[in-house]
Amino acid sequence: MFIVHSTFNVPDEKANEVIDIYRNRSGLVDQATGFQRFRLLQNDKRAGEITVEIEWDTKENYLRWVRSAEFKHIHDLEKKYPDQELAAVIPKVRQFEVVID
Repeated sequence: MFIVHSTFNVPDEKANEVIDIYRNRSGLVDQATGFQRFRLLQNDKRAGEITVEIEWDTKENYLRWVRSAEFKHIHDLEKKYPDQELAAVIPKVRQFEVVID
């Protein structure tokens, strides 16, 4: 199993706006080969720290997704988001291989 975290910080007052964006996400990743699970995590002490967690069956399938046209399409849409402060957010991406489950 392979897990990817994309963590980013937004102003606390915009956290609910970001959560709503993900609540209404396209779901394209859900159709990708090897996709297992999507979660949106919010830091319980800092509302504006949000982590997207996506679980994959293998690293190879994750990399296939990252190279896909669907991935590019989703991330191009993010750049066109009307709130330029949110559109400019750059996440810190961390990747994990599950070694004990």
